[in-house]
Amino acid sequence: MTNQYSLSGPDSNEPTELARVEGTLGTPAVDVRGLNQKAGVFTYDPAFTATCSCESDITFIDGANGQLLYRGYPIDQLAEKASHLEVSYLLINGELPSQDQMDTFRESITHHTMLNTSLMKFFDSFHYDAHPMAMMTGIVGSLAAFYHDTTNIHDPEHREIFAHRMIAKIPTIAAAAYKHSVGQPIMSPNNELGYTANLLRMMFAVPAETYEVDSIASKALEVLFMLHADHEQNASTSTVRMAGSTGANPYAALSTGIAALWGPAHGGANEAVLNMLNEIGDSSQVSKYVEKAKDKNDPFKLMGFGHRVYKNFDPRALVIREYCHQVLDHYNTHGHRLFDLARELEKVALEDDYFVERKLYPNVDFYSGIIYEALGIPANMFTPMFAIARTVGWCAHWMEMMNDPGTRIARPRQIYTGYTKRDYVDIGHR
Repeated sequence: MTNQYSLSGPDSNEPTELARVEGTLGTPAVDVRGLNQKAGVFTYDPAFTATCSCESDITFIDGANGQLLYRGYPIDQLAEKASHLEVSYLLINGELPSQDQMDTFRESITHHTMLNTSLMKFFDSFHYDAHPMAMMTGIVGSLAAFYHDTTNIHDPEHREIFAHRMIAKIPTIAAAAYKHSVGQPIMSPNNELGYTANLLRMMFAVPAETYEVDSIASKALEVLFMLHADHEQNASTSTVRMAGSTGANPYAALSTGIAALWGPAHGGANEAVLNMLNEIGDSSQVSKYVEKAKDKNDPFKLMGFGHRVYKNFDPRALVIREYCHQVLDHYNTHGHRLFDLARELEKVALEDDYFVERKLYPNVDFYSGIIYEALGIPANMFTPMFAIARTVGWCAHWMEMMNDPGTRIARPRQIYTGYTKRDYVDIGHR
């Protein structure tokens, strides 16, 4: 189907026809490829907020109705009934696994959890107070030097091995970065444990003591990782796709996603929630700060409320809210200043007409930051935890792009606002 628009070329007043592109769900798009040749213009879309950069069948978001689907499955069903590795298989392969497929996939992930001994030495080269995300960006980028024999991006088997390696090794890398930052011995993975239980052990166990993984903590992380596994063409995923479109090895491409996620506007929202709670101080100050948030002339903002995409309740928040309260109750956090404050702030926001009318409900970042804090995970590890979860989505999108014969190197255009042509002047006459 085509629509006509009043766009005329430089030598013609004839309107240019642009094709309408529709997917199975969501807002249709207008195909502007070739527009420059037809009408002599480019489209102008700063930050690409109105541009569809690709076709994808991985994740669908309906922001108006608060819906998130992985390969067609609602996120609430997956979070309730599936495991993180089951969701990982779904995102990478397109379908939920049979029991045999799940067993084979789990065995493959387990097989790849350890890091090369030479790679482990890299951590000693980082400064003692290096941010874990800085270490993760460097370590992941270096993996191609260790696995260069399986980085043929045109080989489907190599692509699968890459995805399995990354999903398996990213918790080990994140935990090692944390251990280095606190000056403790790096713990090797224990493949008898599940995915999140293994991560908790690698982060918090020490050689001198026995460590028992808390099942409530492990389950909460499992759900958080599923909720954060993918979110369509967000900044970090688009970065991975753009880097991957050049033909760069997949480890290099994925490291760019980690770097993009590190930005506070993307992966640091849950840390901003805790900073906000600390600024408010205690629950007696909630009313005061809620009024400040309503004041257009006051720079204070309630972090963790509302969402750029979701214009309704964040469906991920609906799922994780229950687990957040389970964690707080399990660890008996009543009487803890921050958590009592968070409960009061949540209550006010859900009942205040100002927030309800504007659909400024608590989002997934509000609850995830509180959970991480309750589990004893420090603020500088919040974004690495996000990176562990999102690695699955990055791998799925990279594989999808590599499997698309129509993939071309990404090359946005610009509106040039600099000088027009001018002649060089000798330095003595300037």
